[in-house]
Amino acid sequence: MRLLGLSGSLRSGSYHTFLLKAAAESAESLGSTLVIHDISDIPFYNSDLEGDQKPAPVIALNDAIAAADAVIYSTPEYNHSISGVLKNAIDWVSRPSFKSVMAKKPSTIYTASKNGIGGARAQIAMREILNSTLSVIFPAHDFLVPFAHEVFDENGAILNAQVADRLNRHMASFIEWVGQRDRPVD
Repeated sequence: MRLLGLSGSLRSGSYHTFLLKAAAESAESLGSTLVIHDISDIPFYNSDLEGDQKPAPVIALNDAIAAADAVIYSTPEYNHSISGVLKNAIDWVSRPSFKSVMAKKPSTIYTASKNGIGGARAQIAMREILNSTLSVIFPAHDFLVPFAHEVFDENGAILNAQVADRLNRHMASFIEWVGQRDRPVD
């Protein structure tokens, strides 16, 4: 199974990119691949550039989502919502409405935060955004990492065995769910 990871943080040392890298290791152990796609070069959304005029980084992201069996979004919480860079990327690839590469694409959401609620408000905002794009959201408990500064070391390794175990279980369940969605119903 081919999974795509999108980190909503451009910061070096991002907990969200660390989380996706750990998810990629978990996916590999489960016989799947997770590729993290860099969204840092995507320009501000401009509807004048839709259609055949889309910038190359937008085309690359669109192609990456189309080629993936599912997408994992990992976003920080800024002002009770998701990051602007992730929202901007989604605005590009959610066009045309109802026919975009996001429509019917299985998805899940990861958040991490230094505070105790782990980005719960960003989870809510992201669900609303994905619902509007007709993405199919994994019907499981939210995957939140509170006190992220205590969970990861400076190189991105997960120091907390409980978080690592939760991530592995979440990845296994997500991969199984995505695989079941592809099976024909008798």
